[in-house]
Amino acid sequence: MSGPASGGVSGRVAWLFGDPVALRVVPPAGWSAATLGCLAAVLGFFAVLALALTLAATRLAAAWEGEAGETATLQVLAGDEVIEEQARAALDVLRETPGVRSVRMVDLAEQEKLLEPWLGPEVPMESLPLPLMIEVATDRATLDVGALRARLAEAAPGAIYDDHADWRQPLVATASRLGRFGLASLGLLALALGAGLALAAARALAANGTAIRTLRLAGAEDGLIARGFARRLALRAGTGALAGTVAGVILVALLPRASEPGFFLVGIGLAGWQWLLVPLVPLAAGTIGWAVASVVTGRALRRWS
Repeated sequence: MSGPASGGVSGRVAWLFGDPVALRVVPPAGWSAATLGCLAAVLGFFAVLALALTLAATRLAAAWEGEAGETATLQVLAGDEVIEEQARAALDVLRETPGVRSVRMVDLAEQEKLLEPWLGPEVPMESLPLPLMIEVATDRATLDVGALRARLAEAAPGAIYDDHADWRQPLVATASRLGRFGLASLGLLALALGAGLALAAARALAANGTAIRTLRLAGAEDGLIARGFARRLALRAGTGALAGTVAGVILVALLPRASEPGFFLVGIGLAGWQWLLVPLVPLAAGTIGWAVASVVTGRALRRWS
């Protein structure tokens, strides 16, 4: 370790180290600096996409588990002579069942509108034997589905109660897995950035070893050198990640919204307060750069002592 410096030398070094000395220790330009900036930009871009995927998957899982989980459909399949009678009986059962909040008949025009995207406008809907449909809003905490189905089977044998669990639960599980995949991707991107920064820091230290040793002989303390080195690397990582974040935000903003028909990948984006998480990407990149540079520089300086 270098000995303590005099007050004048330490003051001058501390003043110089604010930026000019940092430029000498870590080259401000060149292949290494450009590579580090591009790496941070690319990883920042993909971090925004991974963040958008994670939040969208979490949002979808909550929606399918929440509001969608509290809706059900009752279809009445019976002959024309008894279908209305069974529909009335099914409505009476539903209205008397604890846990059923409301019921609503779905008219034929609405059914045809729901089927049109799947069958096409050319199919004559009036020729199809469409069932009578009842939309049911439920409270899952108090509704006994087994008892409800037993009562429906007795009062309206042609009524089929569907709480959509067969298709809803796999979708919830898939969305949850996508959310975990997005989080894992963010972790891998952080590790990749840390590894790249460690290599860049080691390369810069090796290339500027003579300048660093000279600074130590001039009275610069190891902590001061390490902090300046970390500041420069954190600035590069944060600036590059900021550029990638801007590009990622533009792409996410151009993705189709959930309300736009005709698209498969809809709603994969940020909504409301979630946009406030975007600035965390360059901030995290800068923090990782600071931490990695501090560790790598500290170890190198201890080896040189």
